[in-house]
Amino acid sequence: MAITLGPNQYGKAEVRLVTVNRTGPVHHLKDLTVSTALRGRLEDTHLTGDNADVVATDTQKNTVYAFAKESPVGEIEDFALRLAKHFVGEFSHITGARILIDEHGWDRIPVDGREHDHAFSRAGDEKRTTAVTVQDGKEWVVSGLTDLVVLKSTGSEFHGFPRDRYTTLAETNDRILATAVTARWRYASNGVDWHASFGEIRRILLETFATKHSLSLQQTLYAMGEAVLRARPEVAEIRLSMPNKHHFLVDLSPFGLKNENEVFYAADRPYGLIEGTVLRDDAEDAGLAWHTLPAF
Repeated sequence: MAITLGPNQYGKAEVRLVTVNRTGPVHHLKDLTVSTALRGRLEDTHLTGDNADVVATDTQKNTVYAFAKESPVGEIEDFALRLAKHFVGEFSHITGARILIDEHGWDRIPVDGREHDHAFSRAGDEKRTTAVTVQDGKEWVVSGLTDLVVLKSTGSEFHGFPRDRYTTLAETNDRILATAVTARWRYASNGVDWHASFGEIRRILLETFATKHSLSLQQTLYAMGEAVLRARPEVAEIRLSMPNKHHFLVDLSPFGLKNENEVFYAADRPYGLIEGTVLRDDAEDAGLAWHTLPAF
């Protein structure tokens, strides 16, 4: 029996980076979590403990901070591409790099009806994301968002599902539909206006959720993905993960009260988890775009 080393990578996870652009009286804030992972000729460190080819994870962390100082961070996709290309180009034994970035949003605090120049409030749990891979002379960009919490109070049904001796769920033709969207989309190529593309994709996801009359969360997921692909030719495929944030009617009958779809218990767990991929049938092979990323 032979035992061999399989695919592997290593890096520095969750480097916290905040930059302040102080040019002019209006300051601009970037709040990122950056994770690096390197691949390449790393057999010796695994098999013998020889670290001659190991770029220390502390070096990777320092590179993130230095790059943020040497030139503006800009769009997270561009920053990730710069980092990945650096690691592959700087070290001959490093043949691939994957950079993950989460961007945490901040809103300017309004004062007397005007946005303050240098005071901010956290925008919530939603994050803009990117996953960039550079390997074998190729580049892949997968961008997205997480924890986009949405709810609509009507326009959602769920019925016609199989029933057996374990089924207790009642059918409904009017329910609250709520979820926290995680979406990741693979770009067909680079050279994209990342900021504009992200803004439009986010808008499309929200508008489709709001306007699509839903017979299931699966139907809503597909409609959201389809709408993005029809409107944004730069996107090859999109993957969505959408937990069903259940809202159950509270039984008020013990108190002699009718509950006419007005009072709910918001359950945090367990929850239904709906996931799926929507893609173009002529999309180029994904290559390493999704390698080591969560399925959805």
